[in-house]
Amino acid sequence: MRFRGGFLALALLVAPLAARAQPFQGLYVGAGAGYNLPENWPAPAGTAAKPDGGIVGLGSIGYALGNGIRFELEGSYRHAGLNNSTATSTNSGSVQTYGAMANVLFDMDIGVPWLFPYIGGGLGYAWTDFSRSTTFTAAAFPSISNHIGQTNGNFAFQAIGGLAFPIPGVPGLSLTTEYRFFAVPGSETFTGTSVVAGVAGTVPGGFKVQHQYNHSFLLGVRYAFNVAPPVPNAPAPAAVPAQAPARSYLVFFDWDKATLTDRAREIIKQAADNSTHVQYTRIEVNGYTDTSGTPQYNQGLSIRRAKAVQAELIKDGVPGNAITIQGFGETHLLVPTGPGVREPQNRRVEIIIR
Repeated sequence: MRFRGGFLALALLVAPLAARAQPFQGLYVGAGAGYNLPENWPAPAGTAAKPDGGIVGLGSIGYALGNGIRFELEGSYRHAGLNNSTATSTNSGSVQTYGAMANVLFDMDIGVPWLFPYIGGGLGYAWTDFSRSTTFTAAAFPSISNHIGQTNGNFAFQAIGGLAFPIPGVPGLSLTTEYRFFAVPGSETFTGTSVVAGVAGTVPGGFKVQHQYNHSFLLGVRYAFNVAPPVPNAPAPAAVPAQAPARSYLVFFDWDKATLTDRAREIIKQAADNSTHVQYTRIEVNGYTDTSGTPQYNQGLSIRRAKAVQAELIKDGVPGNAITIQGFGETHLLVPTGPGVREPQNRRVEIIIR
């Protein structure tokens, strides 16, 4: 398989093109499992071990910077069988590889909220547990068997490409699908025991593996701890109802007067205009005085003030049969006072729209 070089070149080309990064920052953990497909292991003499496809599992802990770049530490496990036969021998066994890797990854925002591609790579160390038993079945080798069982370690690297699918309703949780090219590029020699005609010894030359190349396909999950839930859309502000026209108006008078001032005419005009915008059954016009003067005089003055306002309302378009007037004299004071006090707030007419 020769596409590993092309994958690495593609990763280097795509990284500068990612304009935006997934909004993801802080500590996270991940795990994945799937299928591992090792390449055949060439041997110096032209022979090869032919590992079967097997399982792969890994776990990681990392930190995202928030600009798309993530750093993580990863532990992985890969298993492959070594069960095959030739015309002269029968082989059985397995190879197990344990990896400890430091990875750098880059998340890409392609404008799709449910899909975030990512690429990356890692460097680390791998321990390979090689175990294989060989029994020679040819007539020329009736009593030869070899067993190789040894663990060696070497430098390892990997290239990563994947897709993350955020889970709606669970902030920080994503499903992932990945391809990983995992390699132990250095040669390793595994030794063991050999039994020839009942005499034990060492396997001549052992078994030398020039390199290990693995293609892993995984499904997994990832959880980021401090991803804030999405901010809900703010409801549209409620429309502010138009302010209803006022239904009560105060018209003030000078002392001992029932004539209207310019300001009084403005207030009466406002009341008349607003009466056309509301439903009403009647308009009350109530006159009042302060406590200066006698009660009998003040009663008559309050009625004169009410009649002056009534006439102005009719002038401004209010039907006369809709208006009722009353005079209350010096009772119902707006500002409580003693007798004989000239209080401007008490010299008034109140227009009430009912």
